[in-house]
Amino acid sequence: MKKTLIAIGCMVATVGALAQAQVNFANFAPPQVDVKVYDVDGTTPLAGSDYMAQLYVGTSADSLAPVEGATATFQSGPLAGYFVGGLVTVPYPAGTHTYAQVKAWYTAGGSLTSYEAARSALGKVGESNIIELDLTAPPALPPNLVGLESFSLYVVPEPSTIALGLLGAAAFLLRRRK
Repeated sequence: MKKTLIAIGCMVATVGALAQAQVNFANFAPPQVDVKVYDVDGTTPLAGSDYMAQLYVGTSADSLAPVEGATATFQSGPLAGYFVGGLVTVPYPAGTHTYAQVKAWYTAGGSLTSYEAARSALGKVGESNIIELDLTAPPALPPNLVGLESFSLYVVPEPSTIALGLLGAAAFLLRRRK
């Protein structure tokens, strides 16, 4: 009987040690987090299912990767600019010091299903600042995205636009030398 209890105790301790942590994936969790995400103009809050947000986490600021299933659409009406993705389980054990970033994009009517797809299609995308998270295991309250700042989407420039800009700058420099 003692061996059985010891074995059960070891299994519970192992499961507890490997428990994955959770994060409250929302940019509206007063009083700690209340930041909106805006469209390209910087004043119009994102609204509706044509805009998506996804949580990216990693153990360093350089190792951020998308969290599976951690996407949310933006609210409409008076809550425009906010997303509420709920509790998200991150792929790191509790107690791990991690970094997080929110990335948002315009889905172009649902055809662009990820930030990477929107970026490669030269669509509207945006990223938040990178914040630090101290993960806790359930049943402790999951951390909010404290430190998250408002951001706006931007249009990814076409390579030809960049090339024309560089060509124009080179022409000005050559003209100036003469």
